[in-house]
Formats: sequence, C-alpha cells, structure tokens
Amino acid sequence: MDEEMVWVVQAQHGSDEAFTKLVEAYQAHVYNLCYRMLGDAESAEDAAQETFLRAYQHLYRYDQKRSFATWLLSIAAHYCIDRLRRRKFSMVSMDAEEDENSLELLDADAPNPETEMMRKEQRERLQILLKGLDGMDRAAIIMRYWYDCSESEIAEALHLTVSAVKSRLHRARRELAGLWQEDSRRPKPERRPHESPAF
Repeated sequence: MDEEMVWVVQAQHGSDEAFTKLVEAYQAHVYNLCYRMLGDAESAEDAAQETFLRAYQHLYRYDQKRSFATWLLSIAAHYCIDRLRRRKFSMVSMDAEEDENSLELLDADAPNPETEMMRKEQRERLQILLKGLDGMDRAAIIMRYWYDCSESEIAEALHLTVSAVKSRLHRARRELAGLWQEDSRRPKPERRPHESPAF
C-alpha cells in the first residue's frame, strides 16, 4: 500500500492529520482544474474549498480500487459544471492567471520578457476560449490536456462512456480550433508610430 493510500485509509478512519496531508498533496491540482473551469481565481478558490469539503464528507464512499486523484478531480469537475450551469447567462470577470508557476525569480537563463508576455497572452486567450465550451466538454478537455487523464479515467470521473468522452474531446478540440482561428483573424488595434505601446 503506497503512502497516499495509507493517508486515505487513515482519513476514512477519522484522522484529520491524514486528510490534511491529502489536501496538501492535491490542493494545487484541484485549484488549477477549478480555475480552468471557472475562469477566475476567487471562484476557483471557493470551488477548491468546496471540493475538499465534499471529499471529506463523502470519504467513506471512496472505493480504494479507483484512483484517488481521479475521484477527487471528479468531485471538482462536477461541482464546477454545476456552478457553470447556474451562472450560464451571467458575465464572468477574468482575473490574471495565478498558479504555482506565476512567480519566478529572474535568472540568467530566464526567457526574455517579450516571450513570457506572449505566452501569458496565449494562456489568457485560451482561458477565454475555454469559457465558450459546454461545461462537460470543458471538463473533459482540462482533464485530458492539463492532467493527462486517460479517456477511461475521464469517463469514470464524469460518469460517461469512453466513446462519449472520445466524441466530446473530438468536438471540443474542433470547436476550440475554430474559435482560435476566428479570434486570430480579428483585427488588432493599431497604434500610431509616435504613440507609446501603452496606449
């Protein structure tokens, strides 16, 4: 039995310390999934907290034959899908992406600021495009490409068949590609030669 499963068993038997270790091990993964699903940091924090609360309350239901990570991400994904359904027609603000890689000290080998700015803009652009997907498709894409979950793990987590997951992934990739191309064709505001780049 690996260390994680020892913590799970101890937590199932009432050990708060063991559950705390599970939270520490998975808090970044759960937060990042919630951020990708919901699009802003504050909602992601609330969703991550709710995920761990629900996991704690339903830990007795966890089947030790399943991957704990998949079970936990399933709770997070379903909670986020429910949130998205409830706020489907409301506006959502985009906060700057905040993850464990966002604050790095500069060193001699660091990429130049222009490259980093372009990457940040692409991440933000992708985050905006993800918001255009159906909640279930968004969850499937995030689990596949951010968490490297297999199609069968996604199927198990989202209560779908493997063929439904394949279909959703295919449709979502096509939709994202179309949105990306459409967004790329939009004219960008031009600045006059004498203006500062800030304007």
